Amino acid sequence: MLEYDFKQDCGYWVHMTAHRLENAVNAELQNEGITYRQCQILALLALEGEQSQGELAQRMRVQPPSIVVVLERMERDGLIKREVDPEDRRKRIVSPTKAALPVWNRIVKCFRAVRNQLERGLSESEVKALRSMLQRVDANLDHYSEATLKCE
Repeated sequence: MLEYDFKQDCGYWVHMTAHRLENAVNAELQNEGITYRQCQILALLALEGEQSQGELAQRMRVQPPSIVVVLERMERDGLIKREVDPEDRRKRIVSPTKAALPVWNRIVKCFRAVRNQLERGLSESEVKALRSMLQRVDANLDHYSEATLKCE
């Protein structure tokens, strides 16, 4: 009937592992009162600096309206500020505030706990090799966009 040797497919393992990793991060964040979306937004701001709401949504692979409520809550809580882009008044630039630092420190604590579990039983060279391979796999997929992704 339906047959495919998924367990020999690297994509299967990357996909399943990514979901388990997200679940692990959610489990850690749950005790800190931080949502996964808030974590993603602060992580992208930490990684790439201030950016527009549209850019954040694109990097999160979601539609821009789907993060507006999260951004409004984060702004209300003083974690971010949103300012009109002086070069394009239609855009709002998002940046973290100083009040985000203690929240970010709790997020980092959660990331470290998950990373320690993820790397358990792996040598330093295996972790380095895994990171390198995953970066290459990610780069191999650069030519795909959501609009042009096709199955053959």
